Amino acid sequence: MERKIMEKKTKILAVGDIHGDTGLVKKLAEKAKKENVDLVILAGDLTLAESSTKNIIGPFVKAKKQVLLIPGNHESIATADFLAELYPNTKNIHGYSFVKNDLGIFGVGGGDIGLHTVREAEIFNLLRKGNEKVKNLKKKIMVTHMHPAESKAEIFGFKGSRAITKAIKQFSPDILITAHIHEASGIEEKIGKTKVINVSRKEKIFEI
Repeated sequence: MERKIMEKKTKILAVGDIHGDTGLVKKLAEKAKKENVDLVILAGDLTLAESSTKNIIGPFVKAKKQVLLIPGNHESIATADFLAELYPNTKNIHGYSFVKNDLGIFGVGGGDIGLHTVREAEIFNLLRKGNEKVKNLKKKIMVTHMHPAESKAEIFGFKGSRAITKAIKQFSPDILITAHIHEASGIEEKIGKTKVINVSRKEKIFEI
């Protein structure tokens, strides 16, 4: 006799480009608590040129939320690591992955300008490394700071990453969370089988 197992969904709040805005973080942490999300994903540019690391992660941790983050182009990998190590239940997934239930999340940070620039080959290799650990899971989310090439965010005049587009096509994540281009905040589209959500400073709460 077959037993039907109820699929457990994971509720996520994703946002990026906080740039040290502690007022925004406070509001988002309250929203994460009120909406009872399981995970908070921060898609890079947590600081403004590394000058503002206080009260960016703490309010989410205080709200008892698991936080996954990547560096943007405004902070180094070292700063992202520092923040992840400073707080419990916080992980930098730049080149790494995280598993919750049957969901795998992997990512890469950095951008094409600023303090933390990443070459295209490195972007792809780090995404491949992160995907390797979660490739057999039922559901996958990829998190990048940069937007993919040939995405709608390019209409604002900034070329996207070909490596990210290549990773979408090869690794087929269910969802890509991306940021970087503030004007593209809230834009959603499909690339192949992947739903691309540009969160930037406009948070998105969803279940998967």
